[in-house]
Amino acid sequence: MYQFILAFHSLLRWLVLTSLLVSIITAYRGWFQYKTYSKRDNLIRMITVIIAHTQLVIGLWLYFISPIVNYFLHNFKDAVHNRQIRFFGIEHITMMITAIILITIGSAKAKKQTTDNQKFKTIAIWFTIGLLVILSSIPWSFSPLISRPLFRPF
Repeated sequence: MYQFILAFHSLLRWLVLTSLLVSIITAYRGWFQYKTYSKRDNLIRMITVIIAHTQLVIGLWLYFISPIVNYFLHNFKDAVHNRQIRFFGIEHITMMITAIILITIGSAKAKKQTTDNQKFKTIAIWFTIGLLVILSSIPWSFSPLISRPLFRPF
């Protein structure tokens, strides 16, 4: 089961990144071109938040069944000095929860805005910051610090 959830989590990241990019591009276009905030724009925002929250739930599930995290939690004094174990034991989860909080706050603030331009601006800023946090915390295959495959088989 661990391998399946890990592969699913890895695959779902691409959906998270894609939905965030679509939301951000739509938001910046709407903000700078003074477009009307439509039902489609709202749907894009909601779908992005739902996908991000789904990824978080799967990530938390993975966190609690991961052998790497288990080792980290039971051997903290030694594990905290190992870059790869520390990354998955504390850094990755902390940054990803932070990113989802930022995206959630941005979504909630956008709903409360009274003008279309403010809705787009709010989404653009908060989702961009969330995306940057996510991009900095994914274990990319090309990272010199912590490396994982871009796609995991099921």
